[in-house]
Amino acid sequence: MASEAHRIDVHHHILPKDYHHALAGLGITQSGGRTLPAWDIDNTLAVLDRLAIATAITSISAPGVYFGDCGFARDLARRCNEFSAQLVSDHPRRFGAFATLPLPDVDNALVELEYALDTLKLDGVVLLASIGNQYLGDHQFDDLFTELNRRKAVVYVHPDVPPGSDVQTLNLSPFLVEFIFDTTRAVVNLLYSGTFERCPDIRFIISHAGGAVPYLAWRISLGVAQPGLAEKVPQGPITYLRRLYYDTALSASPHALRSLQELVDPSHILFGSDYPFAPEPIGSATIAGLQTYDGFDKKARADVERESALALFPRFRKNEKT
Repeated sequence: MASEAHRIDVHHHILPKDYHHALAGLGITQSGGRTLPAWDIDNTLAVLDRLAIATAITSISAPGVYFGDCGFARDLARRCNEFSAQLVSDHPRRFGAFATLPLPDVDNALVELEYALDTLKLDGVVLLASIGNQYLGDHQFDDLFTELNRRKAVVYVHPDVPPGSDVQTLNLSPFLVEFIFDTTRAVVNLLYSGTFERCPDIRFIISHAGGAVPYLAWRISLGVAQPGLAEKVPQGPITYLRRLYYDTALSASPHALRSLQELVDPSHILFGSDYPFAPEPIGSATIAGLQTYDGFDKKARADVERESALALFPRFRKNEKT
């Protein structure tokens, strides 16, 4: 490991061979309109060193594991989680992992959650913002969120191609625009379904600086004018949005960071690279964006790159130089 490595990357994906092969068997070769990237451990470790990333907390990205067959999703989630646990075991100082759950099958998701956190000792879970035609916050998922809240789990929310986007409206890859609003819709649904109020002990990390949430926060707060919604957010909408954590993946520019800073302080902003979907030069650009952003002083930058993550994942303190 490079001696200067210090960053903790909370937005870092893996694509095990089993996952690639399982998707290929369904004819799936893309995510968000882009070809699924190649992935292997040796190249990943080299990239971590070059980007001075001490630890990457890995996850399975979109399109996830559910493609209409709950049994397929259950089995693939288990294989991915066991691969993740082995990766952490083999490289304990370099990797953590978020568990994949086979939603929308809540019963099997609860079984996998118990196995992933209690047996495999993974660091939290990754949930796609939308699953099939449902968003996080749908009451079908209430039992899962109740358990996540009981466990005080870290829940990392990542976008997918949102419901209805098969009706083409823009001749652009979905990752460019649709991912942003998939995230935003999920956050708003979690807010106004009352999930954030009901589950105050879940620590949510929202991808890509929250999509459009920081910029639209005040407008989102106007939902309290709709009958029946104010009671879902008794502490006020902005209070809940300020409790969330937001990563910097594809967002380390003044345009995004200034809006994000109006909503949360650096203790709720976490470094994210989006590797390998965002290739190494994008990771380098993210780091450069954080280093040159005039809204962060030295302490704030240290919070974003490492300290904020350590508050959520204190076990990674062992990676610090002694």
